[in-house]
Amino acid sequence: MSERAVPFHCPYCAEEDLRPHVPTEGSGHGAWECRACLRAFSLKFLGQLRRPPVEPVEAPS
Repeated sequence: MSERAVPFHCPYCAEEDLRPHVPTEGSGHGAWECRACLRAFSLKFLGQLRRPPVEPVEAPS
């Protein structure tokens, strides 16, 4: 997954007016701000989940 992935909508209000967030202090890497609801947030990719085991389907008798 690319380090430059961009969110397409705000996770709080679903608006699409997102811009990179520049905090006044600390690291702002990966932070975004929504101009509609005035929230700042960051997204983090945690990893991929394992697929659940496929149970065999019994044929009707």
